[in-house]
Amino acid sequence: MKRLLKAVLFIVVGIVVLVAFAAGYVSFFLPDVGKATDLKVELTPQRLERGKYLATSVAVCVDCHSTRDWSLFSGPMVAGTDGKGGEKFAREFGFPGTFYARNITPYKLNSWTDGEIFRAVTGGVSKDGSPLFPLMPYSHYGKTDKEDIYSIIAYIRSLAPIQNEVTPSKADFPVNILMHLAPRPPQFVTKPAESDTLKYGEYLVMMASCVECHSKENKGEVIKGTEFGGGREFALPSGTVRSSNITSHSTGIALMTREAFLARFAQYKDSGYKPVKLQPTSLNSPMPWTMYAGMKASDLSAIYSFLRSVKQQDNKVEKFTPRKG
Repeated sequence: MKRLLKAVLFIVVGIVVLVAFAAGYVSFFLPDVGKATDLKVELTPQRLERGKYLATSVAVCVDCHSTRDWSLFSGPMVAGTDGKGGEKFAREFGFPGTFYARNITPYKLNSWTDGEIFRAVTGGVSKDGSPLFPLMPYSHYGKTDKEDIYSIIAYIRSLAPIQNEVTPSKADFPVNILMHLAPRPPQFVTKPAESDTLKYGEYLVMMASCVECHSKENKGEVIKGTEFGGGREFALPSGTVRSSNITSHSTGIALMTREAFLARFAQYKDSGYKPVKLQPTSLNSPMPWTMYAGMKASDLSAIYSFLRSVKQQDNKVEKFTPRKG
């Protein structure tokens, strides 16, 4: 009996040592996406224009890295807060810890090289080598054209510096260790020609990270086989909102014409549009409609074409469940 107990104890100790070793290895030696490159992005008018368009209307970097007014529908960005950071993503909204969007204005990024920004955006590794929580969709940006990332960097460099000290993010255990495994070396592509509608639409969808919100998820990962079928839950103060099915199934956008799809976005940039002031129990949406509304009609049309080509998902979504009490 004593021998059995000793054997069990030996096995338990061995497992603990192995787990501790693995955790230590992951924490100290990962992520490993390579060193920041010696990069200097030239701030040309073309890059500044393209970068502004991508950062405000497609990749919508300012969606997370600015202040959004959640008392209004879709949480439009508060004027003058471009890039200041500080938006909170916490446990009450389903996150494994408390995360704050960083200040990406020159006030904070002046100490970063362009190569360090490039590595963070496309590889998920911060200036000090620590991993970024994948709420930042670096895995998507790492599958785009380098030139588009250069343009985004150029635009970020042009922002007005805003003095705003952001509270450091803190992930819960074991996510604080597991997130070291998330960063991967980027796999860049060449931006397709706009005339290649399906490929170009797919490219825009990748940059806009549409699949992340419009799919079901488990612990932050898209559940395979549910892509674009909607149903991801977002815990908002007024209740639970679920993303729409954007496949061409009858439970999705089968009956939505191209013209209707474009008009759905265009209404939010109409000169007469005024954001709706919400009641505490009203339906809201995490989708930044007023930002995506800035996309060119031709780009939205390409996105529509691509969405019509993806696998249909039979998933009728209950859009909103109000919070009780």
